[in-house]
Order: sequence, then C-alpha cells, then structure tokens
Amino acid sequence: MDLPAIQAALRERNIDGWLFYDHHHRDPIAYRILGLPASLMVTRRWFYLIPAHGEPQKLVHKIEAGHLDSLPGEKHVYAAWQELFAGIKTMLKDHRDIAMQYSPNNLIFYVSLVDGGTIELIRGLGKNVLSSGDLVAQFEATLTEAQMKTHYAARDAVDAITAAAFQEIGQRVRNGGTTEHEIQQWFMQAFSRENLVTEDPPIVAVNANSGNPHYEPQAGHSAPIREGDFVLLDVWAKLNIPDAVYYDITWTGFVGKAPSDRMHEIFHIVRDAREVGSKTVQDAVAAAKPISGWEVDRAVRNHIKHAGYGKYFIHRTGHSIGTEVHANGANMDDLEIHDERRILPNSLFSIEPGIYLPEFGVRSEVNVLVRPKAAEVTGKIQREIVII
Repeated sequence: MDLPAIQAALRERNIDGWLFYDHHHRDPIAYRILGLPASLMVTRRWFYLIPAHGEPQKLVHKIEAGHLDSLPGEKHVYAAWQELFAGIKTMLKDHRDIAMQYSPNNLIFYVSLVDGGTIELIRGLGKNVLSSGDLVAQFEATLTEAQMKTHYAARDAVDAITAAAFQEIGQRVRNGGTTEHEIQQWFMQAFSRENLVTEDPPIVAVNANSGNPHYEPQAGHSAPIREGDFVLLDVWAKLNIPDAVYYDITWTGFVGKAPSDRMHEIFHIVRDAREVGSKTVQDAVAAAKPISGWEVDRAVRNHIKHAGYGKYFIHRTGHSIGTEVHANGANMDDLEIHDERRILPNSLFSIEPGIYLPEFGVRSEVNVLVRPKAAEVTGKIQREIVII
C-alpha cells in the first residue's frame, strides 16, 4: 500500500477519507490495494479508514484483532455490535465525504461491492458516501514498469502461439481433422510450455459458434473444424509469476483458399471499427485531452451502426486489463454501462468490437497501453482474415 499516494489522491479529489470494509472476503479490491493476504480467515467485520490527512484508523473484532496489524494506523477493537457502531462513529467523526467501494445505482458494478446495509449505516451517521471508482482505477489498474514488461513478455509468447495455432489447425484438418476442444487443449499445452497461466481456457469457435461471444468448447460438446470453416480464436494469458499482467487478443481465420465476400465484408467493418477505437485513444492522449471509456465505445459503436450492423454488436468495446484479465480500470463501455472513469496514464485495456451473425461472428481484439504522452497497440495487429 502506498499511503502517501492514496492520501494525496484523496486531497486532490477533496475527499475526506477512503473507508475499506470487509467480511468473508466480499471485497477483493480492498485486499489488493491494502496489500492484505487473501488467505486471511475473515469471519468478523473489519474497517480501515485512510484519511486525507493524518493517521489511518483500524476497527477489528477482538477474536480477529491482528488482521490489520500489517497496516499503519491506530487500532480499535470491538466485540458487541454496540461497540462496532460506536467505533465506526468515532472513526468517522471528523470526516464527511467518504469514498467506499460503491457506485450510484450500481452503475460501475465491478466496484460496487459494499452491501446496502453498510451504506445505510454510514449514511445514517450523516456521511456522504462517494464512489471509490476513480481511486480504484488509479491504485489497482495502473501498471508499474515491471508489470508492463510482463505484459510484453506475454505478448511475445501469445502472439507466437496464436500464429502457430492457425498452422496447427490447417495441418490437422488436412491430416484427419480436429475439433474446437482439441485445439483449445493444444493452446493449454503451449501455455504450459511457455510458463503462461490463464483464468480460463481460450475460446476456439467455428462458424455459428463464433457468433456466440462467450462460447466455451467442451470435451463432450465441441464442433469439428473442417475445410470451409470460419474460425475465431480468443486467447488470453500471463506469465506465471507474481504481479504479472495479461495479454488478451482475438483473431479470426478461414480454413480454405478464400473466405466468402460476406466474411470479408464483416471482418473489414470490425477491423476498421477497432482502428477507430485505437485512434480515438491515441489522438486524445497525444493532445493531452482527458478521455473516458464511454467516449471510445461510442466512437467504435457509431462506426458499426453506420455500417448497418449496430444490433449485432452486443457487448462493450473493451475492458481494463491487469493482473486479472478483466481488471478494475476504465472499460470502453457506453452500452452495458456509461463508464465515465478516465483512461489513466499507465493503464491497459482491450479494444475488441464484434459483429455476431447467426452463421458466424467476427471479433478483432488488440490491447492498448496508455503512457503519459502516447498510447500504443502492444501486439500484432490483424489486417485481413488469416488463410489457414
């Protein structure tokens, strides 16, 4: 935990304090930002207040009194519920505007983790509960130089593996055949050889299955891959080391000599929409213009709408990427939510528009890393459908 940086961020935003609260590991954000071990047995509620000025305050139960000992600040303990309420009141007595893992109307639901009853309790003390969304993005979703290096290393490995996967598909189709699940397992073996890990296996989807954005091939439910098939590969992984950052891409290919005109048409619309998204970010960063996630999504979505396929683009344009493949920075989203969080320097996210038709779907995904004065696409960029 970087206490001086957190307190400086609170002062910059005119917030009196950031109140962390947990019970039974309901708020994993708190553990990551505070640097608490995820292995703690948490059967009682704890509170930790970081004020904009002064010493942090801890409130813990007597039977788990050591849970926050690794953190700076004055410790208070309770046993009875009356002591808990009194402790919270005392902790917050000199503060009015309190940030918590909360979002009005649950708009940023990735951050809105504090239960309604606890929000009522804090408001009942006359406090103004604010969303910690921008603070979470700053302290959890911006990367260190060392983390960026892990992303680049994952990029090099995943780009090479994905290119090899298309070759593997072609060889297997021409030498007896293969299935989506078999290629998925081939990916997992390649990840193991390259010391990569992933939260979930990659997506390997052909034809109509590629029109399902979160299709999952299974051993007992997996389509064969044949000559004339359209193939989508959605691949994400990171190095198997602490604090490593994911790389997450989606490419598409065709098994045969030439994709249909329809496949070319849809691919080019999606590809150009992806380019609109990247350029929107790059132009804003180069001009030192603040930009939020919803603005990127709107630019990309408008391109697809103008091409006549708006109703087939059914998800956000992109998501924050960090040590988890879906991290807690700004998402490129004006569909599922209106994400007003700013795109911050040293943040990483995907741009991945898609058009999903009944017969096939196209998604094209790149990763964008924003630095203080420039933004870059970090990996290889697909320009045309891969001929397998």
